[in-house]
Amino acid sequence: MNPKPRVNYEIKIKEVRVIGPEGEQLGIFPTHVAIKKAEEQGFDLVEVSPTAKPPVCKMMDFGKYMYEQSKKVHAMKQHQKSGQIKEVKFRPHINEHDLETKINYVQRFLEDGNKAKISMMFRGREMIHTEVGKELLQKIIVATEGVAVLEVPPRMEGSNMTMTLAPATTQAKTGKSADPGEKTDESGPGKS
Repeated sequence: MNPKPRVNYEIKIKEVRVIGPEGEQLGIFPTHVAIKKAEEQGFDLVEVSPTAKPPVCKMMDFGKYMYEQSKKVHAMKQHQKSGQIKEVKFRPHINEHDLETKINYVQRFLEDGNKAKISMMFRGREMIHTEVGKELLQKIIVATEGVAVLEVPPRMEGSNMTMTLAPATTQAKTGKSADPGEKTDESGPGKS
C-alpha cells in the first residue's frame, strides 16, 4: 500500500467506482468525469482501494483526510510503550556507597519500564580478575530481584562484562504472590 494515495489527475485508470462525500455509491464513471464531478462539489477524488476492479475512489477533502491520518498515526505512537535501554557503567573497584547509588538508578530505570544494561569496565591488569566484576554483577542482580528479571546473563564483550535487566512483568509479580499461598499450606498441617 502506498503511503500517500493517488489524488485527482494522479489516477491513471480509465474507469473508477465513485463514492460520494457522505459514503453513498454514485456508480462507475470514466476517471476524467469523476474528477470533474468531485471538483464541481469542491472535493478531491482520492483513490481509496486501488486493487479493486474497478478501483474505488472517494470524493473528499484530501488535505483534511491527510491531517486526520497523521493524527491517527500520532495517537497510535503515543499509545505504544517503547522501553529504552538505559546503560549504567561500573568499575570493579567501586565504593560501597557509589554501588548503592548506581543500583538505585538501575531500579528507577526499571520502575519506569525501561531495560537496564549494566556494563562492568575492566582496564589493564583488572582483566585478570574478572571474577570481582562477576561478584558485583551478582550483587546487582540480588539487589534488583523484586523489580527486575535477568534478560541477558553476564558475559564478556571485549574488555567489558555486560548484562541486561528487564522490568519484572505483572506475571512475575503475581508469581511472588504465591508466598502467601505457601503460608496457608504451612498453616494447614499446623491446624490438623
